[in-house]
Amino acid sequence: MSDDSAATRTAAGLAARLDRLEAEEAVKALKHRYLRACDAKDAATFRACFIRQGASIDYGALGAFDDADAIAAVFERIALHKVDGKHVVLDMHHGIHPSITIHSPTTASGQWTLAFRQVNLTQGTETVMSGEYADEYVVEDGEWKMSRCHFTRLWSITRSLDDAVVEQ
Repeated sequence: MSDDSAATRTAAGLAARLDRLEAEEAVKALKHRYLRACDAKDAATFRACFIRQGASIDYGALGAFDDADAIAAVFERIALHKVDGKHVVLDMHHGIHPSITIHSPTTASGQWTLAFRQVNLTQGTETVMSGEYADEYVVEDGEWKMSRCHFTRLWSITRSLDDAVVEQ
């Protein structure tokens, strides 16, 4: 084996590893964009995180859907609801412990733990929850998008809020 062929294989191996690492970071950035959109009540960015058609979405109590338009409508109805000009549902989504597997240059899967907190001013409650996302990702029009997003709640606690505690 010549030194040139070994160097070529080494360079190709490094390039493949770099491509995989860049893909993993792009998938993480997608999920972070999705979570920030949830908290910022950014419906357009929320919807843009999914493929155009045919996404498999299962959010347990919120429902299961075969397209992202349906969950985007649920998102708008709940997250964007206002009373007296103020949002009444305040969320905090923290996606932690990502485990991303790149299957090909255009497909990947991932698992995430969600640490979630919600204040519902209409109901006067606070909910704290932990759960797991199981996602699949594809490249669509040159960008990573979610093609599957299934959430399993592990546990949650909902408690009443004292009026003196609630501020916006």
